[in-house]
Amino acid sequence: MNEGRRIVEDLVHAVARAIDDDKLEEFPNFFVADGVYKVASRFNVERGLPLAHIYCTNRGMIADRIASIRKANIYQPHRYRHLISGIHVEGIAGEVATARASYLVLRIMDDGATSIFSSGEYRDAVLLRGDSALFRERTVLFDSKSIETLLAIPL
Repeated sequence: MNEGRRIVEDLVHAVARAIDDDKLEEFPNFFVADGVYKVASRFNVERGLPLAHIYCTNRGMIADRIASIRKANIYQPHRYRHLISGIHVEGIAGEVATARASYLVLRIMDDGATSIFSSGEYRDAVLLRGDSALFRERTVLFDSKSIETLLAIPL
């Protein structure tokens, strides 16, 4: 269990580091081929409402989203800094670990202005294979009722 816990923690931190370092093209590679990436408000999820701000049902959709960020979307240049705490592996059944973690994402604009962009929780299902891990599903539940501005970069 401890080894699985370490592998899950490493995956959670590696994803945040890739996003913070603007290595977005690496993001899809953290998911299995049919992996799900979903970003939704806690408000909607707690009420059983299906709306998600981002809903990708496979690695190809995630890669397309990154390609559109790089080539098609127009938004103010910025980057993120993730602060992650309380990574808790709830259990490991066979090759799948379930985990939750709290996050805070700071948004840093080109001029250096920094603000809190999002806070919430990651709910992950992680496929463990030896010393490696990939997300089967990552659900990002943000605490506010909505995102105040364009959500371009993955959380």
